[in-house]
Amino acid sequence: METVVAEDLTKTFYDESRGEVCAVENMSFACRAGEVLGLLGSNGAGKTTTLRMLATILRPSSGTARIMGHDLIRDPEAVRRSLGFYSTSTALYPRLTARETLEFFARVNRYPAARIEERVSELVGRFGIAEFQDARVEKLSSGMRQRVSIARTVAHDPPVLVFDEPTVGLDVIAALEMQEVIRTLSEERKTIIFSTHIMSEAEKLCDTIAIIHRGHLLASGTLEHHRRCTGKHYLEDVFVHYVRGGG
Repeated sequence: METVVAEDLTKTFYDESRGEVCAVENMSFACRAGEVLGLLGSNGAGKTTTLRMLATILRPSSGTARIMGHDLIRDPEAVRRSLGFYSTSTALYPRLTARETLEFFARVNRYPAARIEERVSELVGRFGIAEFQDARVEKLSSGMRQRVSIARTVAHDPPVLVFDEPTVGLDVIAALEMQEVIRTLSEERKTIIFSTHIMSEAEKLCDTIAIIHRGHLLASGTLEHHRRCTGKHYLEDVFVHYVRGGG
């Protein structure tokens, strides 16, 4: 069963110098439980706009999506309960402790109240937060804040997870740790959609790679599918083939 279905998602903005700008046009794709779908594209391709529409941060100009059967337009609250959204730019409340942050996001997303303490303790152990769980977020290092932010994303145990360029700005070790988190969550049957412009990430993690350019979905399929269609072996060459109009 497809847990995420996007249907002709479109987003236009008005820019004073350029007039109406279409950031994403007629974006359609689907993903199942346990699958990792990667949106691969250069900066400005429309990846973040697409993910923010899925997360109900932006309202589509047209089109819609269903998350666990909940329509993005008709039932955004149910969509938000079913989904966790992570970005390296996502802010945390600086005066809350790490533990308070996890408790807050579990409550906001309506995790069963009687199980919140147990859930938070589980996350504290799983993500290596115990050592600094009672420290305020504003006092934490960037690496510590990253762990709290990941744990916050999954605090309510959502079936669908969205990661917006999760390794941008991270050092090599932190980036590898993030990749391992995504791999583990996929093994737990979470549906994962993430954006990247890093070819090696897409090759390592994705069951399906959707190539996006200038707001359009050019092609979608497994890496082997793309290789067969383009006659190229390396994902970089596959990407360039599509972007340059190779079909």
